[in-house]
Order: sequence, then C-alpha cells, then structure tokens
Amino acid sequence: MYEHITFDLVMQRMLDEVPDDVDKREGSIIWNALSPAAIEVCNIYAEIDYTYDQTFADTAEDEYLIRRCAERGITPDPATHAIFKGVFNIDVPIESRFSLENYNYVVREKISDGVFKMECETEGAEPNLLLGNLIPIEYIDDLTDARLTELLVPGEDEEDNASLRNKYFNSFDSQAFGGNIADYKEKTNELPGVGGVKVYRAWNGGGAVKLIIINSDFQKPSSVLIDQVQMAIDPLTNQGEGVGIAPIGHIVTVVGVSETILNIATNVTLQDGWIWDDVESSLCSVIDEYFIELAETWADSDNLVVRNSQIETRLLNVTGVIDIMNTTINGAQQNIVLEPDNIPIRGTVSG
Repeated sequence: MYEHITFDLVMQRMLDEVPDDVDKREGSIIWNALSPAAIEVCNIYAEIDYTYDQTFADTAEDEYLIRRCAERGITPDPATHAIFKGVFNIDVPIESRFSLENYNYVVREKISDGVFKMECETEGAEPNLLLGNLIPIEYIDDLTDARLTELLVPGEDEEDNASLRNKYFNSFDSQAFGGNIADYKEKTNELPGVGGVKVYRAWNGGGAVKLIIINSDFQKPSSVLIDQVQMAIDPLTNQGEGVGIAPIGHIVTVVGVSETILNIATNVTLQDGWIWDDVESSLCSVIDEYFIELAETWADSDNLVVRNSQIETRLLNVTGVIDIMNTTINGAQQNIVLEPDNIPIRGTVSG
C-alpha cells in the first residue's frame, strides 16, 4: 500500500516545507536534523503496511490469520501423533517405551498376542515413513524381537496458513449444518489421520450415508483408521442413534478409498554408459510423486485421470534419460480414467 514511500521521497517532502533561503543540501544542519525523522516516518509507513496486510484474511499470517479465523469459529488443526503397529516376540508392558533412530514410541494398546499399537512421541508427519527394528529404552525380560512394521494412523503437522486460509474462505461458500454434506466433510476432515472424504447419501436406502476416506498421507487408510473414524462418526454398536458425530437417524458407513494398480511400460533411451538399473528407482519415484499429487486432489474430483503425457514428461526429467517413447498404462497408450473412489498405485515399471 505504501511501498512507494522511500526515505528520499519523505526527505524531499520535508525539505520542500523549509524556506528556500535556508541551506538544504545534504550534510547541512537542516538536512541532518530532518534525516532521523524521515527514517522514523518510513518505519511508520512500513508498520502501517504490515498492519494493513494482517487485517485481511487473504494476506494475514500466523497469529493474525488465526484470530481472523476464530471470528468464524475456525481453528487450525493441531499436530497429531502417528500410530504404528509394533510386533514383538512377547507381550510387552503397556506404556513401555522404544526408540527407532531419532524417535521414541510408547506402547498404547494390545491388538493381539505380541502385536501392539505404538504411538510416536513426536508430533507431525515426519515419522510416518520410518519402519524398522525397535530398541527398548528400559530393559524388558525375554524380549528378543521388536519391530515397527506398519503405519496405522498417519501423524499430521499443524495446519499451515494456506490450508487455514482456504478453510476460512470456504466457510463462506457452504454452511455446515445438521449433517449436510459440508458438515460431514468438515467434521470428518478434522479427525486425526484423515486427509479427505467423499460423502454419498442414500447409498443403501433412506438415511444411509457412506463416507469414503483417504488418509493424511493420501494413501489407502488402514483398517485401524477406518475403525477410529467409524467410532467417532457413528459407532457400529449404536448406528443411527446419534451417539457419534452423525445426527440421529443417519446410519453411516465408513470405508477406505480403493486402489487401482497401474503398470507402466515405456521405451527409454539412456545416455551413453547408463543402464536401466541406474535409473529405475528414480523413474519409480517420479511416478509415485505424480500419483500422490493426483491423490491429493481425490476428495474434490469426480474421477482422477492419469495422463500418459504427464508420465512421459516427468520421466524425461530424470537424470540419464534422453528420450521416452510409446508409453503405455496397463497395456494401453492412452489416459486412464479411474473409478470415482479410486486412487492410482504404481505397479510394475519396465522400459
């Protein structure tokens, strides 16, 4: 707003108010007297600019954006703890602690003999991909095998400004009320581990609601996460009775997003001295990244479209690759339109 206000401009304005018969050259008494004041005026203009930006939701940041959202009853989602499956050769004590690299984990609940839910003590999404052998922090008799084998409920980082800002503006477009679609989406997305949801009404008769969820890593959710969401929305033991978040009379069924396995075949021309083994892992990684980008848009899309041209373009950017030709997806040299409730999963990649 006032970014055009510079020190030179302020100084000139102030000097213009001084009579011309006074020495106003740089270094003169009057110039030296006005210079500190001009600097302070510029600082005030900068503060006004900053305050102006923090007044509006489209430019506000951090605490000011949070305060603006609070006026509409919107708060940022807090960071959450990831839940994993831990497998042991014995039943370990509840609340016993283990470590894996830089993270510690607490035994929270028994699933079956030697299998437990483990909660990461560190909040956020960073520990989600870490699996492996656990080390007990305190000695446990007869323990010979301790492994973290599966992510059950992804941890989530604290909601960032961009997401919170979108939530604020979306609140003007649709009102969440009494179990309408906006209400189901809002309440379900607030649950730990959920990255998106699609809502289907009357899928199995009047009053029947189906929620299809994707986890916060934008992958197929575990059965544990599905059960947690079902329990929060409409517990199976009391379906339709309004015990959970769902209004009374709504019989809600929660299921996970389905996966479509896509096998990629292409003719790859490599740089001299390069072989397939040198680029295979990189090719798989860029395909995985593309599929995750698509999965991130799943909740707001009718059908995801896996585009042949997108795959070829991304593969061409891999170091060592000179050219890509005749790329097929599941044997067809064309785009693949997925079913509404499916996300893409990489199968084989051959070249």
